[in-house]
Amino acid sequence: MGSEEKILEALSEKAMKAGELAESIGLEKDDVSKALKTLKAQGRVVSPKRCYYGLPE
Repeated sequence: MGSEEKILEALSEKAMKAGELAESIGLEKDDVSKALKTLKAQGRVVSPKRCYYGLPE
């Protein structure tokens, strides 16, 4: 499973900050931030409030 899939799976449970997300899936925060930026550009994740990420409804 790639990092983007791990991120989407973790975000399906609840919205999280990048640091929390990195800790929960065992990746570096910088890698998670890069993947989140890509996923956000694709519309696969949203940022409901500053620095928090979740899945679109």
